Amino acid sequence: MTSRTALAPRLPSPLQEVGDDRFARRGLRLLLKRDDLIHPDLVGNKWRKLVPNIEAAAGRPLVTFGGAYSNHLRATAAAGRILGLATTGVVRGQELADRPLNPSLARCAADGMRLHFVDRATYRRKTDPETLDAVLRAAGAEEAYVVPEGGSNSAAVHGCRALGAELRGFADVVGVACGTGGTLAGLAAGLAPGQRALGVPVLRGGFLEDDVQALQERAFGGRAGSWSLDERFHFGGYARTAPALHAFAEDFEDRHGLPVERLYVAKLLYGLVTLAEEGAFARGTTVAAVITGRPFP
Repeated sequence: MTSRTALAPRLPSPLQEVGDDRFARRGLRLLLKRDDLIHPDLVGNKWRKLVPNIEAAAGRPLVTFGGAYSNHLRATAAAGRILGLATTGVVRGQELADRPLNPSLARCAADGMRLHFVDRATYRRKTDPETLDAVLRAAGAEEAYVVPEGGSNSAAVHGCRALGAELRGFADVVGVACGTGGTLAGLAAGLAPGQRALGVPVLRGGFLEDDVQALQERAFGGRAGSWSLDERFHFGGYARTAPALHAFAEDFEDRHGLPVERLYVAKLLYGLVTLAEEGAFARGTTVAAVITGRPFP
């Protein structure tokens, strides 16, 4: 049994149209690409990015990186539990080692993930070869297959290309929330000519354009597909929210019966509604929003 069949994904993920007057009165259609329904534990783009890396690991233990509330760590830990793979999570914030585990990290530990905490300065240098080697030695993970933070590498980008292929012929513009950029890089490459991908970064800093370009160059040899970024909807940066964002998400949930994850999905939907109200999309445009996750307890 392969990792793909063992993880029992629901693919292609459902595509549903929702009636939303903020789009309809401008002659637009809104579709939701329900990647949140792919798998109960490896939600959305986590499945698409992790499975190619698990296959590349070929049975070796996995080590990866994330913050205290990282959905990527949770997904990696869950995959390890399901497949019987050893996993190690390198967690940003040495101070967390002396505190009770928050619910997210507790879930990782319950799924068998070993947690190794590092200080923030070391974490920022984690891609430096010498620093990475030292971290792996300290974590006892020298023989492990390294999955980068957020899962974004060439294997993941190729995995996310299928997301774009599933949307061919269904939408003119496909919006996706972006953390490390891997999903956008693959999505854009999988879309058909005439379709375009729109990334909504959830981090501030303006660095993602170069990161997505670099991911596509490594995966495909150059820029692939039509894509752009709108940097206005990060609400202060990763894991930052605001009352206006919560109010928007609650209203969207009431309108459409969809639980809205706040750190990624809410920012994407807020951005798409804002763009629709600004007249950024021509009448007759079909806009698809990729629902990459759901709220975790």
